Amino acid sequence: MEHMLGLLRVRVVRGVNLAYRDARGSDPYVVMRMGGQKLKTSVKKHNVNPVWNEDLTLSVSEPLRPIKLQVYDKDTFSRDDKMGDAEIDIQPFVEAVKMNFSGLPNGTIIKTLIPNRQNCLADETAIVWKDDMIVQDVVLRLRNVESGELELQLNWINIPGALGL
Repeated sequence: MEHMLGLLRVRVVRGVNLAYRDARGSDPYVVMRMGGQKLKTSVKKHNVNPVWNEDLTLSVSEPLRPIKLQVYDKDTFSRDDKMGDAEIDIQPFVEAVKMNFSGLPNGTIIKTLIPNRQNCLADETAIVWKDDMIVQDVVLRLRNVESGELELQLNWINIPGALGL
C-alpha cells in the first residue's frame, strides 16, 4: 500500500549542449515521469542551450520510484524526435528529508553523491540544508544521444500530517 510522503519540486533549470535535430537547431522540451505521474516543460524554439527555470511538482509516495526524464524536439508535421533521456534515484534525497536538520547552519552538506555507471550524474552533487530546506542541485548527462545535459534543482515540500515524516 502506498502512502504519501510529501511533494518534490523539481526545477528544470536548463539544458546544455543538446543535440541538433533540425537544420536550425532543436525545439526542446522535457517530459518528467515518476510512477503514473507525467509532467512537461514548455518548448524552447531553436535552442540547444535552453533555459526553462520551470518548476514541476511530483507527489512522492512509498515505495519510491526513480524520476525518468526524456528530452524531445518538438516537430510540427511529424512525431517529436528523441533527444536523450536520464534517470535520477531520489532515495538519498528522501532519506535526508526524513532526518531532522533544524538548527543546522545554512549551507551544511548532508550527503554527497558521485557519478558512477549506475546513475546519470554528470558531476558530483550535494544534498544541502539551505534556507531551512533540503536542496539538491543536479546535473544529469543524457543517455541514448550524442550530447546533452540537464540541470535540475530538487526541493522538498512538507505536507502536514504526511506519513513517514
